[in-house]
Amino acid sequence: MAGDITCGSLLQKLQLIWDEVGESDEDRDKVLYQLDQECLDVYKRKVDQATDSRDLLIQALDDSKIELARLLSALGEKAIARTPEKTSGTIKQQLAAIAPTLEKLNKQKNERVREFVNVQSQIDQICGEIAGTTEVGEKVATPQVNEDDLTLERLEEFRSQLQELEKEKSNRLEKVLDYVSMIHNLCTVLGMDFLSTVTEVHPSLDDSIGDNCKSISNDTLSKLDKTVATLNEDKKSRLSKLQELAGQLYDLWDLMDAPMQERSMFDHVTCNRSASVDKVTAPGALALDLIEQAEVEVQRLDQLKYSKMKEIAFKKQTELEDIYAGAHMVIDTAAAHEKILALIEAGNIEPSELIADMESQISKAKEEALSRKEILDKVERWMSACEEESWLEDYNRDDNRYNSSRGAHLNLKRAEKARILVNKIPALVETLVAKTRAWEESRGLSFMYDGVPLLAMLDEYVMLRQEREEDKKRMREQKRYIEQQLNTDHEGPFGSRVSPNRPVSAKKVPGAKSNGSANGTPPNRRLSVSGHQNGRSGGKDGKRDSAKTASPGNVAAAKEDASSHISGTDPVPSTP
Repeated sequence: MAGDITCGSLLQKLQLIWDEVGESDEDRDKVLYQLDQECLDVYKRKVDQATDSRDLLIQALDDSKIELARLLSALGEKAIARTPEKTSGTIKQQLAAIAPTLEKLNKQKNERVREFVNVQSQIDQICGEIAGTTEVGEKVATPQVNEDDLTLERLEEFRSQLQELEKEKSNRLEKVLDYVSMIHNLCTVLGMDFLSTVTEVHPSLDDSIGDNCKSISNDTLSKLDKTVATLNEDKKSRLSKLQELAGQLYDLWDLMDAPMQERSMFDHVTCNRSASVDKVTAPGALALDLIEQAEVEVQRLDQLKYSKMKEIAFKKQTELEDIYAGAHMVIDTAAAHEKILALIEAGNIEPSELIADMESQISKAKEEALSRKEILDKVERWMSACEEESWLEDYNRDDNRYNSSRGAHLNLKRAEKARILVNKIPALVETLVAKTRAWEESRGLSFMYDGVPLLAMLDEYVMLRQEREEDKKRMREQKRYIEQQLNTDHEGPFGSRVSPNRPVSAKKVPGAKSNGSANGTPPNRRLSVSGHQNGRSGGKDGKRDSAKTASPGNVAAAKEDASSHISGTDPVPSTP
């Protein structure tokens, strides 16, 4: 059997063959030597093969240990027990012992790599969206993972970075949506197409595209910011233009007394006349067609104003004259009217310039009237007090004032108030004089009241008041003298009795003037307050007459005339 064949049996068989053949010993030695050499070569090959196999196993073991160390370092795994040293077993035993650990670590490594790829892909995606190199939803290339550092600490760093980027993405998206909302509101107010405006910045900003797919790049945010700034500037400029047009409309309406029905047609224009930019939110409130509509109306009214310039100018002149009349200042109205007519007929001035000049005059007149107001108020009080003083004198001369007629108690109350008011006249005049002088000193002008210096009026009033007081004093003395004479005549032995009620008309009161003034000329003749020679004519004469009637000079004249009627024998009624 083949299993029983050995080298010895074969050599024995070879010897038998040689014996039969008759081989020489030399040939037999050569063959045996060759057999020894061939066996040695076979052993050498086997030894070399075994050595190579052992070396490969050692290298494999070394590589496994290096891979194990690398995986442990990359994964940061320090809890895994190290493999036994080479002396703790055969090479194959050591390889068999380390293989499960390597397999486990490789699986862990592959899983960790997938986690890194996932996180880094998201980071690259968001970074690309922010930088604008990647569109929202576009797939990015698989990132290169550093397999030498796959520790959990490194993974957590990437995850933290991803968290920050996701937060920034959320903030950017919120900012983008805020910008889009602002652009929508601005376009609504300005009457612009929102869709074309916002998609011009980036196509993804269309309302039909979901929020998570909108561009959040730096370029998109920058363009949105510029678009909002531009629209806000447009809004401001349009509002300023619209308010300017609304102001012009109001001025033109006021000039031409436009009816409310005509004005109400432009309520949508004038409603924002004084509104701030933030308050204008109505749709189409600042649309270009609305501004154009207002411009057309202003142009129409401007042309109409030019044709009605004469009417408007005279209306302004009347307003100016009313201000001067209210402030008791005299102007030459006839000359002013002639000048306006000459300017209009010559055509040397634009309507707007003429109206602006007259408005400037009106503004200055208002300022002048305001500076005179305090003094004029005191003049009004003074005149009112003088009227009450005149009424009180008439009341004191009325012998029937105590009769129980209708209204007697009212007159009595009025008399009590009038005496209090009359007692304040000297202090009022003194204050008025001081304020008038201060006004004149500060302006270097004389304070004129209806064309007459106010200080002259006050001086004359003071003089007339002094004269009236002196007349009253003389009359009181004369009355005492007459009473003494009457008493003497009554007590004479042969004298006739004279009735005290009989007036002595033949005698004239010494010192009394026919009109009550010091020199025989009434105050309203010596110092005219009406100023007809310089005053306004036509419809303004009525105001001048009323001013003349209420002037202290005329009041004083009336008092003097009334006091002159008291004869020397008339009894002076006592004060109630």
